[in-house]
Amino acid sequence: MEFNNIKSIFPIFKQKIKGKPLIYLDSANSSQKPKMVIDEISKFYETEFSNVGRSVHTLAVKATNKFEETRDIVKSYINAKHREEIIFTKGATEAINLVANTYGEKFIKNGDEILVTELEHHSNYVPWHYLRKKKGAVIKFASVNDIGEIDVDEFKKHITKKTKMIAFTHISNVTGSIMPVKKIIEMAKTKNIPVLIDGTQGAPHAVLDVQDLDCDFYAISCHKMYGPNGLGILYAKKKWFDELPPYQGGGGMISEVKKDDISYAESPNKYEAGTMQTAEVVAFAKSIKFIQDLGIKNIQNHESKILEYGLEKLRKDNSVNIIGNPKNRASIMSFTIKGIHPHDIATILDDDGVAIRAGHHCCQILHDKIGIPATARASIGVYNDKDDIEKLSEAIQKCQKVFKN
Repeated sequence: MEFNNIKSIFPIFKQKIKGKPLIYLDSANSSQKPKMVIDEISKFYETEFSNVGRSVHTLAVKATNKFEETRDIVKSYINAKHREEIIFTKGATEAINLVANTYGEKFIKNGDEILVTELEHHSNYVPWHYLRKKKGAVIKFASVNDIGEIDVDEFKKHITKKTKMIAFTHISNVTGSIMPVKKIIEMAKTKNIPVLIDGTQGAPHAVLDVQDLDCDFYAISCHKMYGPNGLGILYAKKKWFDELPPYQGGGGMISEVKKDDISYAESPNKYEAGTMQTAEVVAFAKSIKFIQDLGIKNIQNHESKILEYGLEKLRKDNSVNIIGNPKNRASIMSFTIKGIHPHDIATILDDDGVAIRAGHHCCQILHDKIGIPATARASIGVYNDKDDIEKLSEAIQKCQKVFKN
């Protein structure tokens, strides 16, 4: 599969926005879906639908097999050791909440410390905040430096004998900074501290090998990987799923229910209570195939070229301020324009069919740190090219003219 003309396999690009071709630069928010993923959802509902893991009739068996095949595909894609280490959730947010709740319930006591960073999305801060309120945990923050990076030494400064969890993002959704994940994990292992990686931005752009990383937990948001909405993945080393308590109670996650006692199923069923989002799980197998057909390293090379071209374009405009300048950066460009509110930027760009995001990007702590309430953000996916960057640049120039008049 080639990147040239790749937009043709994404049905959404057939439409126009306000009479203009769609220039979609909001993939860090949610990626668009290739036709093979959309078709798989339709096919499943039209010819294969049934609930999984319940009945023995033909449709139920077929649906269950396809559901579990996706688990095996995910296991292989991220190089997990056991299929039981893959749990389907409704998103990365739920995946992180699952860990915070179950690990927190069993291991966090008053005064215990959780180390996060100033780069975190709210989804990797608020669940730990709940533990602070509920159990008296202490949250510490590794600080971001002037160019938008956090190094291993900054983590070391905040680790004490009370540190019980290190949780941080793989890639910042504001600066695009790629964290030194493996080095941080190696350091944490010397102190026997478990590590959770928020892979929401990492999974669509990075080579994933959880055994090589040696992380304890890795959270994935499937809708940012050209997959369906409402679906996430939690990877955890098998020892954690064996040891931690269930997260939710209901059908499918039990072994036996008596009036005076309940025993729970083994993982993965233990953490997949109730009716699962079967069609989305089945279709996600096509999302992974789409990424594999392109090749994740080819995706990295393609996006890196578009990113560098975009940064070069924006830097030529003295009124544009790019947020952060990390040495290792993924396909995110957050910026401000002097004298123009980010929401006004996004609204005016939309008139030219250019879709970006404006706001604090669910990352208020970082925005507070840099002293601004909001930024505009252009983020790159496999379907973007240099022409899209040209259209972005032209739309920004039009926006500036509007505010000069």
